[in-house]
Amino acid sequence: MRQLSVKLKSAIFGLIYVITFGYSIAQEKPNFIFILTDDQPYGYMGSTGNTIVKTPNLDKLAKEGVLFENAHITSAICTPSRVSILLSQFERKHAVNFNSGTSVSNKAWEKSYPVIMRNSGYYTGWIGKNHAPIGKGGYESGLMEKSFDYWYAGHGHLSFYPKDRHEIFNDAVSDTQIEIINEGVEDFLDTNEQRLKGAVHFLKNRPKNKPFLLSVNFNLPHGASTSTMKLKATDNEMYKTLYRDLTIPLPKNYIAKSDIKTPKLPSDLFKVENRQIGYNYVETPEGVKERYIRQLQAMTGIDNLIGDLRKRLKDLKLDKNTVLIFTSDHGLFMGEQGIGGKALCYEKTTHVPLIIMHPFYHKKTRGITSNALVQSIDIAPTMLKMAGIKIPETFQGKDILPLINGGNDSVRSYVFTENLWSTQFGNPRCEAVQNKEWKYIRYYENTNFSALKKIETANQLGINVNKMLYSVHDSDIAMYQSFIESPLQGEEPVYEELYHLKNDPEELHNLIGQDKYASVLQELKLAWKTEITKARGTGIPNVLRYTEDSKLEAKKPH
Repeated sequence: MRQLSVKLKSAIFGLIYVITFGYSIAQEKPNFIFILTDDQPYGYMGSTGNTIVKTPNLDKLAKEGVLFENAHITSAICTPSRVSILLSQFERKHAVNFNSGTSVSNKAWEKSYPVIMRNSGYYTGWIGKNHAPIGKGGYESGLMEKSFDYWYAGHGHLSFYPKDRHEIFNDAVSDTQIEIINEGVEDFLDTNEQRLKGAVHFLKNRPKNKPFLLSVNFNLPHGASTSTMKLKATDNEMYKTLYRDLTIPLPKNYIAKSDIKTPKLPSDLFKVENRQIGYNYVETPEGVKERYIRQLQAMTGIDNLIGDLRKRLKDLKLDKNTVLIFTSDHGLFMGEQGIGGKALCYEKTTHVPLIIMHPFYHKKTRGITSNALVQSIDIAPTMLKMAGIKIPETFQGKDILPLINGGNDSVRSYVFTENLWSTQFGNPRCEAVQNKEWKYIRYYENTNFSALKKIETANQLGINVNKMLYSVHDSDIAMYQSFIESPLQGEEPVYEELYHLKNDPEELHNLIGQDKYASVLQELKLAWKTEITKARGTGIPNVLRYTEDSKLEAKKPH
């Protein structure tokens, strides 16, 4: 009898826990607001170790949610990273990048987290930047806009002043990116507050009886946007003066271009002379400090938006049932070890902040930090799990809800990252596999034609330089596909690196070739083979042709 009583008490306690903190049938589904920044490395918030930047609202969010200290993206460049998040797939599987000559097919898009959640009863919105070409014709297809109940966004870069590039934002009161996005967030949450004429509404008002999913996408603190800051009279004062009275240190391990004695990577592999002009600021200490100040100003602007958002949720009595997710699409080198830009497999580019805050969870699970290996492709399946929606088989990410609940179990033993954006700008193809202690990186021969030579020819013949550098043609599709398949078919690396992350988190000391680490290297090479095979998956990439040739064909009269 006593045994039965114990079991009964246990069952009652379990039921109370489910009703209070879980997802019972009677409980309404949670709302989601997913906030994605651009070019934000891990250490750009107070909660991730930055002692200069003012990010009190993000720091509070981390204290009230779960901060993942070991989160990584899959590809360290905008488009493939964002497509990976949307589809929960590695780039090797979804096969869309700036150099791929492809867009996400309609069929593949049906398995994106926004479409799945909309089809499952969520009211959905997209605000800010879109850098994922979706459907036939990519950004011109209109499929992305039609996939949401609320759309207030621009394709490609926004710049610091989005009205200069995108007509949709013209009736916003503000001129600066963060503040315009904030107006969009207000409009989405409460359409009685401000009616933005440019925003596309598929319903007049957000239904109060439906859960919502809002994706907020910044083009900051991205270098291309911060480069357009002009200290206009209409700018918020913080964008003019904040941090300018401080002594700004250079990044740790910074090397000016003129001081580089031994390049981080062989010069015939990583051809830094062809680096995009937009990263030239890293070449001098003065340039780095100026850009860093602008990035920190942008981070504080984003932080202010987070504060406004949380207050608005509370005012609308939405705060008790809204999950907040915050992360970045990748990091950025600011001259560390003489490197500028992204599209590599180092921690500086792949390691990002990830905060997930759910007000349902028990207080004991709030404010925890997790060192579990997680990736950006885990966000979509985790949202679906929280919403009680079946996770499709096309997803390659993991449900990390057990970690958010305070569990200590890991969801993976290794993280796999890759760079397939290997073009005239000098970046090499590479892949990395890592656990919590070690990382192995392998590089392949870089035979890409030089950007400098393209620019020289364009200037000689009066050809548009951007057309020369950025146009992708049908033949490039075949090259990109070979980038995907060749390592799986036996292509050998021409250069390798091994880093002991536990003792060398900045990846300064390449231990490859040292006999005492031979067993570690062998283990990681076996893991690389397993992880790249899983990342590739099976079948032909589910993409559509998206090249200059296809655009010309579309313009021809039928």
